[in-house]
Amino acid sequence: MPKEYLRKILNAKVYDVARETELQLAPQLSNRLNNHVLLKREDNQPVFSFKLRGAYNKMAHLSPQELLHGVIAASAGNHAQGVAMGAAKLQCQAIIVMPTTTPKVKIDAVKERGGKWVKIVLHGESYNDAYDHAIALKENQQLTFVHPFDDPDVIAGQGTIAMEILRQYQGPIDAIFVAIGGGGLIAGIGAYIKAVRPEIQIIGVQTVDSDAMRRSLAAGKRVELKEVGLFSDGTAVKLVGKETFRLCKTVVDEIITVDTDAICAAINDVFADTRSILEPAGALAIAGMKAYVDREKCTQKTFISVACGANMNFSRLRFVAERADVGEYKEAVFAVTIPEERGSFKRFCTLIGKRSVTEFNYRIADANKAHIFLGIATNKISDSATIAKEFSTAGFATTDLTSDELAKSHLRHMVGGRSILAHNELLYRFEFPERPGALMKFLNAMSPNWNISLFHYRNHGADYGKILVGMQVPQEDKKAFKEFLKTTNYRHWDESAHPAYQLFLK
Repeated sequence: MPKEYLRKILNAKVYDVARETELQLAPQLSNRLNNHVLLKREDNQPVFSFKLRGAYNKMAHLSPQELLHGVIAASAGNHAQGVAMGAAKLQCQAIIVMPTTTPKVKIDAVKERGGKWVKIVLHGESYNDAYDHAIALKENQQLTFVHPFDDPDVIAGQGTIAMEILRQYQGPIDAIFVAIGGGGLIAGIGAYIKAVRPEIQIIGVQTVDSDAMRRSLAAGKRVELKEVGLFSDGTAVKLVGKETFRLCKTVVDEIITVDTDAICAAINDVFADTRSILEPAGALAIAGMKAYVDREKCTQKTFISVACGANMNFSRLRFVAERADVGEYKEAVFAVTIPEERGSFKRFCTLIGKRSVTEFNYRIADANKAHIFLGIATNKISDSATIAKEFSTAGFATTDLTSDELAKSHLRHMVGGRSILAHNELLYRFEFPERPGALMKFLNAMSPNWNISLFHYRNHGADYGKILVGMQVPQEDKKAFKEFLKTTNYRHWDESAHPAYQLFLK
């Protein structure tokens, strides 16, 4: 089966826009792991991701008539940029459907790549919504759909990475580690490697909460996940492709899963060796390679990991961006006092409106009033005074802490404590989509009889927010509370029995 793709990969048209990326030694990682570790630097592509290869190869193989009609794609990230750049190069009209929740920085990147050749359509709240709309537009306007992974030409385009690897490194290779989302990248690399050097192991890497391909291979059929983890957003795929699954059954030797902490460590490892910062999906293969070495206790082997992307928002690097935001007047910080009475919390959130909240800390502490530590994204130095005045005018006592060193370094991480008032409290973690109105949707779905007794939110620069909520739910309302959780459609975890909560907040 892999040999059927050999000709397609050899004849792939990618180098009009893509470049042959470096196969780079990672000296510190090699020394620490006692193995020869090489990184295939796909993060150095013009769009900072391998996706350009497959998207362009698909488009370059279209007939003149198909190009004249135009193409369409659905994506909120790297694939969209690849299609946009391909459209500009081929002078082909392209419609790219993106969810309405897509951050402006990604929308602007697509516009910049495609220029006049690209039209962006914002539709729905998720990739699935955008995909369904794109398919409908495809049928109505007779456009060619450029799939992000489940297409033979897309797969062949990604396979050129393997062709470069074998040309760049002539010695023995023990294993190549590849991140898996929908499966296009590993299917292409695996097809070429198994046709030319079948002794090389092809090892896929997925996150523990987005392992659709691993589960599918284990079941012998495609398995659709009900939900996926969002930290490695570039590989957050619920259902792998039909063609990628067919290929992976033959060309993938093993799949390793890793967690968020391992990915973060891998990002740090690559930075130490290259001074480059990968996105979570881009570092996934390196995290899997490290896990494999730890499990097998192997030494003196040659491993290649595909560093497949670097489209990382700077604000995801919280340890750096937290101070940079304040120093460049991109964040204002306040202490706000609100009356401890039903409806005041919701009224305050309504006052915040569509402003981008960067932090929200609250813990019930007094029978009459509550203190909130609040961060809001701003554009200029005068914004903090304007916002503080608005809060005060509305009756909420407000202190501007934007230039306060104690608040910036310590206080923002120390808000909270125990409270004898927090009876019948349930503690839940939620993942909210980063869009205006997400919090209000949550509050409006709640019963007015349930009091919010704890709230913590921190913006991580991703497309979603992590929120910790304490809710006082009477025993007789437990059934209604379970129904409420279903209606939110937000990922959630019950943390009421968590030991740290019991020790410090209960």
